[in-house]
Formats: sequence, structure tokens, C-alpha cells
Amino acid sequence: MNKPFISLCPEITRANALTLMDWLEDEAVTRYLRDSRHVSRSIEQAIGRIQLPILTHLFNQGGRFFMAYDRHDVPVGFVRLVKKGPDCEMVLVIGNRDNWGRKLGASAIREGMKLAFFDMRAEKLIAKIHPDNARSLNAFLRSGFLLESETPAMKSFAINSERYLRLLRESPAAHTSVIYITEIDKARLRSLIELEQGSDIFELEHEIERAVVVDPRQVAEDVVTMNSKALLEVGNEEVQVALVYPEDADGGVEKLSVCSGIGTAILGYKEGDAFDWRSPNRTCHIRIRKVLYQPEAAGDFHL
Repeated sequence: MNKPFISLCPEITRANALTLMDWLEDEAVTRYLRDSRHVSRSIEQAIGRIQLPILTHLFNQGGRFFMAYDRHDVPVGFVRLVKKGPDCEMVLVIGNRDNWGRKLGASAIREGMKLAFFDMRAEKLIAKIHPDNARSLNAFLRSGFLLESETPAMKSFAINSERYLRLLRESPAAHTSVIYITEIDKARLRSLIELEQGSDIFELEHEIERAVVVDPRQVAEDVVTMNSKALLEVGNEEVQVALVYPEDADGGVEKLSVCSGIGTAILGYKEGDAFDWRSPNRTCHIRIRKVLYQPEAAGDFHL
């Protein structure tokens, strides 16, 4: 699978901090990064002062910091999101220059947008970019950002939540497959999201918003809808699951909550679809081998 893939992880380890320091010693990486020397000194001081394996709290001072991982679970950069009132500002770095040109930056931007609008509830997302940073300028423009203001030293781009949602529905990202959801499932899941308190519920909301909505009587019989049963290939393992609402889940894969990582992941995909999805500790490659049962195909519209 050659499509670009990035996942953003909020946990920052001591090893991550050392990697960040290496990146920030490369002038090509820091050339357009504001306050890079200050950031590098702060990281070095934190590592020397605090002997802990997890340093997340230090990196989240004044904003939220995420390490960007590729599909092989290798850190390739970072994203920082700083909420200022209703708006949010994004800082993005792909740290190893060997990864430049692989469209990982655009993928990281999409993941950052998802967090900003669905998790942090920003009304507008802003990116301030040096005019000579052509690679970043192009990545943000391709992601739907519009030029808002400029000076000789800085261009400010922005995208508001309304435009983001419209592009999410009308212009799906090239690296993602189209997914489908029935009108009934969408209504039920939206009600669920209003009540659910899980930390990753924004992932489900994102999937619902980007899905193509179809009539329950017209959905293709090989699509994973709510209460469907499917045979999956997760990594090198085959598992049979039923996709259910949280109150019907059993804590295992036999009845898999739609609010769980893999449960959210498979909603709306069809037989033969394959994709990468970040679970809490690793990236999984998932393939929908077969839809064994679908309520709509069986005429069980009450489920």
C-alpha cells in the first residue's frame, strides 16, 4: 500500500524527545520554523531535568503536541495545535528530510484538521507559513486552506469549520476509500456521540461526517453497516466480528463496539477494502474479507 498514511499520537516519550532534538539540529528542518532554537533548548533542559519515560505533560504546556507516525510506527514529524479562543493554530514539521516529497505533510495536516475541528471544536484553523516555504504552502493550499493575510515575512492561511466539513463530504482525500452509512445508522450514531464520553469519539464523528449517506433499502449488501457481521483480516490474523452499539458490546471482538478503535475503523467499508488504522499502541492493516450478515440485506430494518 503506497498511499501516504500518518497517525498522530498524543503520548510523548523520552525517546521521542531525543528524536525531536536530532531533527531540530538540522538547519534544513528548522529553516522556516519559528523559535526552533528556543524549542530545542527547552527539550534539552527537560530531558536533563526530569528523569521520566513519559514527557507528555511538558510538551502540552500552552497547546497540544502530537508525534506523527507513519504506517510502520516510525516517528516522522510532529504537529502542535494551540487553541486561542474559538480559533486554533497548527504548527507542522516533517522532521527527517528523507521523508520530504512523500505527501506525509498533507496527511499530517488532515489528521490535525480532524483533531482541531472534531476534538478541540475550533471554529477556524490557522497556519502561519514563511513565504519561501513552498512545500508547506502547497500542502496547506491543497488541504483547503485559503490565504487570509500576508506580510513580507509571513503568510497566514485559514480554514473554517464550515468549509472543512463541506470539503470533507464533497472532496474526499485521495488516500482514503469512500465509506457508506445508512440514514438510520447516521441518526442513531449522532445521538450516541452526544452522550458518549470516550476520548476517541471524535474519530467516529469524523467517519460519520465523511460518509456517503444512503437509503437503508438501497445500501449495497457488501457494506459493513451497524449490527453487521464481518470476517476481517487484521494484520496477519483473521477475526470474525459483529459491529454493535456500545450497550450491546461484550468487550471482545464477537460483539465489537462501534466506539472502539477497530469498530470505528470498519464502519461503512465494503468487502475487499483495505486500509491502515492507528490503534492505541500500533498501526493496524485491516482488510474486509467478507460481510457475513447485513441487517439491511436480510430485511432486518429494525436492528
